[in-house]
Amino acid sequence: MDAPAGEVWELIADPNHLPRWWPRVTRVEGVERDAFTKVFASRNGRLVRADFLVEADEQALTLRWEQQVRDTPFARVLSAARTELRLEPAGSGTQVTIELRQKLRGLFTNLGASRVRRAAGNVLDEALDGLERVFG
Repeated sequence: MDAPAGEVWELIADPNHLPRWWPRVTRVEGVERDAFTKVFASRNGRLVRADFLVEADEQALTLRWEQQVRDTPFARVLSAARTELRLEPAGSGTQVTIELRQKLRGLFTNLGASRVRRAAGNVLDEALDGLERVFG
């Protein structure tokens, strides 16, 4: 990405900017230093809320979002979901890595794993494309 790591960090470390680059996010609520709620549109257009706890290490340029799935509709499918973003200065630009680790629950563990993995890959690709659009 053709932007300095510090500029990319400022964008990704502030959840309020998620609607600018993360797929289907319509707004972000309840932003605190270590938590936020993402409101996004599902594929059928229904608004869905997801709560996250945040760990940020500005020195290492690493950000982790732990989705709170317990006692939510996501708990039917997931037992855990964690997104990690890492930035690495690369010349005059920045290398961005995003990983999404999800632990599936119940029948989804075997039957839906490939579908969930494919959907997660699409979201991550769209997020990287979103960052490219912002820093174009």
